[in-house]
Amino acid sequence: MQEDRPSTVKDDSKMKIPHVLTVAGSDSGAGLEYKLILRLVQHGVNIVPEDFVAEQLKSVLSDMHVDVVKTGMLPTIGIVKVLHHSLKEFPVQALVVDPVMVSTSGDVLAGPSILAAFREELLPMADIVTPNLKEASALLGGLQLETVSDMCTAAKLIHDMGPRNVLVKGGDLPSSLDAVDIFFDGDDFYELRSSRIKTRNTHGTGCTLASCIAAELAKGSQILSAVKVIFHMLMFLNLLNHVPEAGYLFSNWAISILLILIWSEFWQAAKHYIETALDYSKDIAIGNGFQGPFDHLLKLKSNIRNSFRKQAFNPANLFLYAVTDSGMNKKWGRSITEAVKAAIEGGATIVQLREKDAETRDFLEAAKACIEICHSHGVPLLINDRIDVALACDADGVHVGQSDIPARVVRTLLGPEKIIGVSCKTPEQAEKAWIDGADYIGCGGVYPTNTKANNITVGLDGLKTVCLASKLPVVAIGGINASNARTVMEIGVPNLKGVAVVSALFDRECVLTETQKLHADLTQAAAMAK
Repeated sequence: MQEDRPSTVKDDSKMKIPHVLTVAGSDSGAGLEYKLILRLVQHGVNIVPEDFVAEQLKSVLSDMHVDVVKTGMLPTIGIVKVLHHSLKEFPVQALVVDPVMVSTSGDVLAGPSILAAFREELLPMADIVTPNLKEASALLGGLQLETVSDMCTAAKLIHDMGPRNVLVKGGDLPSSLDAVDIFFDGDDFYELRSSRIKTRNTHGTGCTLASCIAAELAKGSQILSAVKVIFHMLMFLNLLNHVPEAGYLFSNWAISILLILIWSEFWQAAKHYIETALDYSKDIAIGNGFQGPFDHLLKLKSNIRNSFRKQAFNPANLFLYAVTDSGMNKKWGRSITEAVKAAIEGGATIVQLREKDAETRDFLEAAKACIEICHSHGVPLLINDRIDVALACDADGVHVGQSDIPARVVRTLLGPEKIIGVSCKTPEQAEKAWIDGADYIGCGGVYPTNTKANNITVGLDGLKTVCLASKLPVVAIGGINASNARTVMEIGVPNLKGVAVVSALFDRECVLTETQKLHADLTQAAAMAK
């Protein structure tokens, strides 16, 4: 919505679940949205009375704490006005307007009388409007849109009607071999391009894209997170293209990509979902018509398949979690590979490379060597924070902190097979890690530590609180050593699977000996707990 929307008070003591309300038509053929306004029976249309729509909107908006409203097919001027009035009475964080007037298949879904209502009532309230080419043309009085340049013109003209952002979808642009969308924020045009998938099953793709954008907005996607994602992706591209490391030379095209995707962390997630579902559905035959629906349940089916993956994450690997430190290795005259080899031979069950001071190219080569050592002993290797390095060396996963790239974005980049850990200090952070698709959380610092500046400790009580709230396995970290590791493991919570240690192993003369001692202590504590 706009600047004049009143602020809402959030209760940060409770985990907030994002809410999106779709106000649109219902299509039993699995294409368009299925919610509030219409019931389609075979080829008939039944328009729900306006007063009933108003009652339903008031009931939901006043009770459910809706974050984002997304519109679709709105069949009458009266219903458009009802929605406008409802959103004035119950403001939300964002309004996504998908002006469904002409479907991807070419069917006219709303008459000309609706156009004026859209322009006057909804577009000035919208945070983003997402017309396809035919809808953009209809909003602009029949303007022909045949090129990317035409799409830019249309985006500017629609933006002049009041929405904050415009996304003109060019999936059916005849002059392009790719699927091209144009995003305009009032200042700059961004061309968002992806491969075109050859299939007749495109029914409902536009509505689904807008719904994904609404969902990402409701989850609170932030510009800073998007910047971090692209920064790491560009670093990875630089690695692959052997760009000299000094300064990471950002060429004009790279800067353009960065600017495009600052806004579009959630656009990328939505677009990726559409592309993947289209590719998955391209050969499905449903119905006798020219165009069929694509499979929205791809994610569910993928999750079912992934639950049976051969190399699933094993929480037992968290038992003795070794975290390397380049400064400590340098102090004792060891290479990173020597340190990792000694820790594994001493009993480390998982290794995280945390090399804050190493040059990227050196870090990558060392990571590749460490992976060979780890895998020869059946031990997983994770990279701290650096998604680019993890991708380049095909590590087993990554560990990220609260100020790093969000776990859900990491999952998108790395895929379902990789291990993702998240540092958490509170039950709320643990809950979000679970929602975002992490495999485990690291909780701490349990005790004061010198390895991280200004690190707030949670203590044993805080560790226990997080463990009890977490739906994921937990590894304790922070100031843990041979003198207190047993105490940590004896707090009596089943999902505390191990301890992560840094200086207790690597700030010692003999990594092998210290790891053996700590492993023996942990094994004894585990035996007594049984």
